[in-house]
Amino acid sequence: MRTTKLGDLTVSAQGLGCMGMSEWYGATDWDESIATIRTALDEGVTFLDTADIYGAGHNEVLVGRAIADRRGEVQLATKFGIDRSVGDGPARVVRGERAYVKRAAEASLLRLGVDVIDLYYLHRPPQTAEIEETVGAMAELVAAGKVRYLGLSEVDSDLLRRACAVHPITAVQSEYSLWTRDVETTVLPALRELNVGLVPFSPLGRGFLTGAVDVAALRANDFRASNPRFTGAAATANQAIADTVRKVAGARGVPPAQIALAWVYAQQERLGVPVVPIPGTKRIKWLRQNIGALDVTLTQDELDLLDPLGSQVAGARA
Repeated sequence: MRTTKLGDLTVSAQGLGCMGMSEWYGATDWDESIATIRTALDEGVTFLDTADIYGAGHNEVLVGRAIADRRGEVQLATKFGIDRSVGDGPARVVRGERAYVKRAAEASLLRLGVDVIDLYYLHRPPQTAEIEETVGAMAELVAAGKVRYLGLSEVDSDLLRRACAVHPITAVQSEYSLWTRDVETTVLPALRELNVGLVPFSPLGRGFLTGAVDVAALRANDFRASNPRFTGAAATANQAIADTVRKVAGARGVPPAQIALAWVYAQQERLGVPVVPIPGTKRIKWLRQNIGALDVTLTQDELDLLDPLGSQVAGARA
């Protein structure tokens, strides 16, 4: 496994998103998830991503148990800020007050069973404080030795610049894939200017781009069942995008997931910033398939087929 530098933090060139091991993507299995994380480490995927809201803390506990005897191998990222205590959906509040930041970090350290978090993200722009207060509190965690590097998620250029005026930001995590390219207009100028890395989540379009998701069979405990891109006429229209990915994959003789991930890797030079995707999976089979994307280099003809897909997507991202 090759590595990539996010600022001064060296991480595996592909990470592992652990969210679905606890919630939102159907049934979960503790033992299977532990095995998947440990296999990831065996394969060199050492950049692990979790958050305090995933499974209401469950995911941090799970990740902590999985790496308990292998902490030195791991670049551990977690996120804070989304307060689910008053409910989900519109009731959620993104908090960023100094005292809340400190409490959230202490709670995450306890659940993870570690002394320090390698990369600590603010999960979304705060609603209860200015970004300067939130990042200032995060900087105090760095000074106290509880966090090594700071990140933000789903911010625009203005917020990133304001944050960096308080403390250096190592990475911005945002949704980015063949069918979600918002970051190219919302935050890319500041990423380049400030030498901040991009960590794409959902680089496989929440599974849609793999061609393996049967939208009609999604259960109520899978949030994609109500995702605008997975339902109704939008799902039908978006099938043409998945079909194009499958066509390119078939001609190459590789799974569609590897083509979708290879496209993300291919954007690094054009974007001008380090790019480290964190595809999520609960299963060893898909983990290994995703790792295989690192060996796929797309031709210009393939890129010419894939690049326009982002403008063809139907439905809002959720």
